[in-house]
Amino acid sequence: MESELRQRKRPESEPHEADGSKLLHDAEEKEKDKKLETRSLLPDRTLSWKDVIIALGLGVLAIPIRLTSLDEPHEVVFDEVHFGSFANKYIKQKFFFDVHPPLAKMLIALAGRAAGYDGNFDFSKIGNDYTVEDVPYVAMRSVGAQLGLLMIPMIYMTLRQSGISIYASVFAALMLCYENSMVANNRLILLDAPLLFFTALTILCWTRFFNESSRPFGRKWWFWLALTGISLGLTVSCKWVGLFTIATIGVSTIRDLWRILGDLHVSKKTYTNHILARILCLIIIPVSIYISVFYIHFLALPLSGDGDAHMSASFQHSLIGHEIPDSLIDIAYGSKITVRHLATNGGYLHSHVSAYPQGSKQQQVTLYPYRDENNWWVIRKINSTLEEDNKPADVLGSDGKTWIQYIRHGDIVRLEHLNTSPRKLHSHDESAPMTDVEYHKEVSAYGFPDFEGDANDFWRVEIEGGKEGDQLQTLRSKFRLFHALQSCSLFSHPVQLPDWGFGQQEVTCIQNGKKPKTLWMIEESSNDLLPENSKLVNYQVPGFWSKFIELHKRMWEANEGLIQSHPFESRPSSWPMLRSGISFWTTPDRHIYFLGNPVIYWTTTIAIFTFIILWTFFQLRGKRGYNDQYQGRREFYENTGGFYLMGWWMHYFPFYLMNRQLFLHHYLPSLYFAIMVFAVGVDLALTKFSSRGRVLAIVMMSCAIISIYREFEPLTYGKAWTRERCEANQWLDTWKFNCEKYPIVGDLRATAPKKEKVVVLDEDGNIVGDNTMAESLLHNDGMNVFANKEELEIEIE
Repeated sequence: MESELRQRKRPESEPHEADGSKLLHDAEEKEKDKKLETRSLLPDRTLSWKDVIIALGLGVLAIPIRLTSLDEPHEVVFDEVHFGSFANKYIKQKFFFDVHPPLAKMLIALAGRAAGYDGNFDFSKIGNDYTVEDVPYVAMRSVGAQLGLLMIPMIYMTLRQSGISIYASVFAALMLCYENSMVANNRLILLDAPLLFFTALTILCWTRFFNESSRPFGRKWWFWLALTGISLGLTVSCKWVGLFTIATIGVSTIRDLWRILGDLHVSKKTYTNHILARILCLIIIPVSIYISVFYIHFLALPLSGDGDAHMSASFQHSLIGHEIPDSLIDIAYGSKITVRHLATNGGYLHSHVSAYPQGSKQQQVTLYPYRDENNWWVIRKINSTLEEDNKPADVLGSDGKTWIQYIRHGDIVRLEHLNTSPRKLHSHDESAPMTDVEYHKEVSAYGFPDFEGDANDFWRVEIEGGKEGDQLQTLRSKFRLFHALQSCSLFSHPVQLPDWGFGQQEVTCIQNGKKPKTLWMIEESSNDLLPENSKLVNYQVPGFWSKFIELHKRMWEANEGLIQSHPFESRPSSWPMLRSGISFWTTPDRHIYFLGNPVIYWTTTIAIFTFIILWTFFQLRGKRGYNDQYQGRREFYENTGGFYLMGWWMHYFPFYLMNRQLFLHHYLPSLYFAIMVFAVGVDLALTKFSSRGRVLAIVMMSCAIISIYREFEPLTYGKAWTRERCEANQWLDTWKFNCEKYPIVGDLRATAPKKEKVVVLDEDGNIVGDNTMAESLLHNDGMNVFANKEELEIEIE
């Protein structure tokens, strides 16, 4: 009874132990149910056979878009001028220089070589006809076309692996398939298709890796992480734009490691292993692949070629055909020498019989990048009397009677041009030919027979870091040539002379010039009178790492130097709204104009800024205490769309920091990410639709982009068009289609060339051939009569 009273007096707020356990159990069950409900609302990231079939179907759909009419036009188009020429160099194994890494160019050359191409076609001019020679240009174009085709199922698989619905993923694939600028770019001998393919492959592999994050260090986890690193290495080996892809993956990696750091179930050792795994796969593997591509590049180009001029003398010496013979280290009066400029790759001090068209009109002195007979000079004393005296002498000559005197720091010398002797290196108070400023003096070669010369031929040798008595040596001494009368030093810089100077580099004498560009070096020397046991020297052949570093310095400098204006260049601000295009190829009635599908460009740009606005809006609401989770899907859309937005930004914004030439095709990697951002937005919008409504919406949007693609298809493929359609599709004034080239007819068939009916007459005016047929033809309109039967025969439709 007492216990019963105690039971009744227990407050309601203090349930007994059994009731408490029950309540706790109920709460846990409700939490589990809530998690299950939330999980059921989150997208499924697993792939089914249905996805595989759809991806294959999309690939088949893209075949006629990407692989049709690769043989048209049968002429060199746009940058095929450069990349076709580079394929020639690979096939002929001749060294060349380009601002881009080698992988994409090697793939093009490999396709040509596999198709039997010998590398002899002249790619140097847009419009050169491939059909005049047996050039497998279709095989070379097919590299980009096939890689572009594979991107269609790849973007579908990437979005599905990200959790985007089938409907939105299919639509994104169709957008990529019917995007005019992608099609135009992929079907030509260009580098962007391999770059885009490996970029897309990187994003696919990274997405698959993230789907394995719940099973770290498993086989699939390692496989996709390593494959991401391999893809990164291949991407950056096509173009340095791949660095933006590396930055995208890098930021995502840092964010993921930050997330793992906050997981208290992960030990310090495990976290360290996470870091090491990413260093191995995302840094070491890409760097190794990139370096390996250049190693193969150097192996494939062992012969001297037109790229030599961009590289240092020691680099050139490593190429077969540009080896420099051993030279005497000692330089004496009477030695024949070649003098090389150190601060630029302009080459050798050079002269030839042509004169300056203005100024002194004396013989030109230039810098010439190749070894040539006109690069040779003879080093003399200030006058011939002293030269014969040769006192104080240093060594007895090999003839046993002539005493030889070496050149030393502070000596005053004359340089006589060997091939146009007795003309000597000369400077005077005359303006330089191109750099027309007071402190640049003209340098010429001047002299004539029986004329000793004058003080304007005198140059003082100043060895860098030298002191009195130091000897001038081949390949060892850096020196200046100082002109005492004009108080200037022999100088050169990367300024080219016009046609009258054969495009060679200007040489001047500069007053108070910067030291590096006044430094020279003797590369070769010979003197028959020097003793036979005189020491010989040569360049030290650089190893792979020296060549690798030097080439990258030259590539960087060349990229920075691409500042010339171009009629179709554009700035990044114009790309998202498709304000401009590029003329790739044109004939009197055809035009390939690189222009995107306007609907795709404009809608993806709207999607980008809509995502930014909505994300900002919900962040502000969160600060005010609102918890808009939308049944757990908000985080998914923010993370997925945010990653693609970051990819767009990383591949777009850096171009604002560049002063070099830029074109619309530089936007293509960003466009790929923009399409995926748009797909995320479509997926979110479709959640409000029924299944039937989703299908209807996708069909309608797909029909819209396909119809716009069809409208601009003649510009994409260089097909026949009419002026009416051209003018109707010139939506923006900045699109330079040049519609006047097209015929003013509604039906192209009306303008198709018809075979002319002709009658051929012999010398006496008699009809050649069937008289009855010919007589009837003569009464037809449009008949042409030719008197030379060797020119034409009767042609009847």
